[in-house]
Amino acid sequence: MPKRTLSTPTAIAAALLFCLVAVALALTSGKYPLTLLQLWQALARPFSPADGALVSEAVHTVVWEVRLPRVLAGALVGAALAAAGATYQGMFRNPLVSPDILGVSAGAGLGATLGIFLGGSVLLVQVLAFSGGMLAVAAVWLVAAAVRQHEPVLVLVLAGIAVGTLLGAGISLLKVLADPYTQLASITFWLLGGLSAVTRGDLLTTAPLLLAGLLPMVLLRWRVNLLSLSDDEALALGVDVRRMRLFMIAAATLMTAAAVSITGIIGWVGLVVPHAARLLVGPDFGRLLPVALLLGAGFVVLADTLARNTTGMELPLGVVTALVGAPCFLWLLARSGRRA
Repeated sequence: MPKRTLSTPTAIAAALLFCLVAVALALTSGKYPLTLLQLWQALARPFSPADGALVSEAVHTVVWEVRLPRVLAGALVGAALAAAGATYQGMFRNPLVSPDILGVSAGAGLGATLGIFLGGSVLLVQVLAFSGGMLAVAAVWLVAAAVRQHEPVLVLVLAGIAVGTLLGAGISLLKVLADPYTQLASITFWLLGGLSAVTRGDLLTTAPLLLAGLLPMVLLRWRVNLLSLSDDEALALGVDVRRMRLFMIAAATLMTAAAVSITGIIGWVGLVVPHAARLLVGPDFGRLLPVALLLGAGFVVLADTLARNTTGMELPLGVVTALVGAPCFLWLLARSGRRA
């Protein structure tokens, strides 16, 4: 019996509603709570504080200077990780693949850890994190290209696991050598992920990279469906499988590395969100991508809101996404099994 899914407009509308509710909740909740009316009045005056009779300067500052950049960063990062996860799962024909399977997160973590260990600026840490993620995937691809005796996709995934483990050992070594009173705390905080340090400048530099990675996914979305077939079938339909897979890996890696470079390692988004989107609209990548983008954005924004407001201190975002994502993944796994 075929699985029952929502129509594309209905699924997109539901995902958009979820994302908007998460954004509204994030902008109004916190140590300085706001009403929806105050939020609307502040958003209506972006360049200067609104009239004192309508909304105070403090409300304007909280919305535009504190919360809105953080919410936008969370939405961009969540959308990027979800889109990358959906792409990886489709072209590797494996629903357990996530954006860090090729060592992106481990490479970015090692680069950021090295930047903190060397006492570099925030910009240097971000540049090294981005470079580390891209170099890690390049190393995985070179290893997989050198081993031609086995199935290419399997070799690529196994090479990613091996390189990721090696990079993780490098992170552990730097943590042992780091100053326990200053550097170690910064390294640990970065590896746990968070949006508290994201600035408007980070958004301006990262958004073009995220859009550059997303553009080929949108333009070539039907070809990703062909990559889910066997290589022989895809070749028979006129798709250069090797070149296409390399191109999509580069796009997904660019998005993941750019996102991780400003927020640290945020797990489970690229694994859980595509599963949820797939339950709503099915496996067709053209329908899956917009739903995954919206659900990923809302998921990270909602998780960050929980991280800020659950306790008296701010929890690391990576911890919250794991606490929320792992049970959700188990529930989705059980639900899909029953429907199958």
